[in-house]
Amino acid sequence: MTAEPLKTLFYPFEAEALPLPRKDARVLFLGAEPGFRLPEGFDAALHLVQGFRPHFRALQASGHDVMPRAEGEGYDMALVLAGRHRGQNELRIAEAIERVAPGALIAVAGGKDDGTDSLRKRINALAPLDGHLPKHHGVAFWFRRTGPEMAARLRAGNPDLVVEGGFKTTPGMFSFDRVDAGSKLLAANLPDDLRGNVADFCAGWGYLAMEVLQRSHGLTALDLHEADFDALEAARLNVHGAIEPRLFWIDLLTEAVERRYDAIVMNPPFHSGRAAEPGIGAGIIRAASKALKPGGRLFMVANRQLPYEQVLSAAFASHAEIARDGMFKVFSARR
Repeated sequence: MTAEPLKTLFYPFEAEALPLPRKDARVLFLGAEPGFRLPEGFDAALHLVQGFRPHFRALQASGHDVMPRAEGEGYDMALVLAGRHRGQNELRIAEAIERVAPGALIAVAGGKDDGTDSLRKRINALAPLDGHLPKHHGVAFWFRRTGPEMAARLRAGNPDLVVEGGFKTTPGMFSFDRVDAGSKLLAANLPDDLRGNVADFCAGWGYLAMEVLQRSHGLTALDLHEADFDALEAARLNVHGAIEPRLFWIDLLTEAVERRYDAIVMNPPFHSGRAAEPGIGAGIIRAASKALKPGGRLFMVANRQLPYEQVLSAAFASHAEIARDGMFKVFSARR
C-alpha cells in the first residue's frame, strides 16, 4: 500500500471535520502501516496492530507500541486502515467495534482503487455514518459505536473458512479460499524421501508443510517460517502429525534464520501490493541457501515468467526445473 491511504485516514482531523482525541485517550489503530504522520496536536497514546512482520518491525523501530493482534478493550477511539481484501476490512471494523467503549469514534480510510467507497456504503447500510471525506485518492468515513450487533453481522458475513483437506483460513490470508495452484504443483513433485530437519519458508496457513508431514516419514523436525502472523496462527491449527512443528514469525528478507536444514520447500511471494517484485523471491532464495546444510536441497515453485534461474545459479551448486504447467515452474536445487 502507498502512503496515500495513511494521509486520507488522518485528513479529517487535519481538516477539523473530526476533533482531536484527548491527550489521555487510548487509540487503537488496526492495520497500521509505517510512514504515517500524525496531525499537529494528535497527542493521544496509539496502540498499533500489524501482523505483517516487515511492517511490524518498521513500526517498532520507529518507537511505536505495536502488537500483531489486537488486545484489550474500552479504547476511546479506533482507526482502521482498509486494504484490498473486503473480508479483512470488514473483520477489522468488527474488531474495532468490539474493542472500543460505547459511543467511541471509529474512523476508517483506504484507497478508492481498493474499493473503500463500496466499503463505506456497506457500513452505512448497517449503521448510518456520521460523515465521510474524500482526499488523497481515497476516502475516509467515521461513525460511533452503538452496540455489538453491527460487529456480529460483519463477522457473520465473513466466517472462517475450511478449504479442501480441512485447512482453516480467514479472509485476508494469501489464497484463503482455496489451495494455491502453484503450491499444489510443488506438492505433486516433492520427493517422498525428505529426511532430517525440513523447513517450509513462506508457509502461509500450512498446506505445503502438511503435505511434507504426511508423506515424509524420516523427518526429525519441521519448521514453518511465515511473515503473516494470522496465517501462522492458522498453520498452528492446520499442521499436525507425528512431529510437532515449530513456528517462526519472521521476515526472511531481513531476519536471519538460526537453524540449518536438510531440505526447504517454499512458494515465495513476488508481489508487494499490486506491483510485481521478483526481488522478494530472489531474496528468499538467497535466505534458503544460507539456511541449508551443505548438500541440502531446495524445492520451490514460481510463476513461469519470473527470472529466478540466475539467482539459483548464483546461490546453489546446481539446480534444475523438474516440472511446469501453464502458469508455474518447479525447481530443485542443491547447496
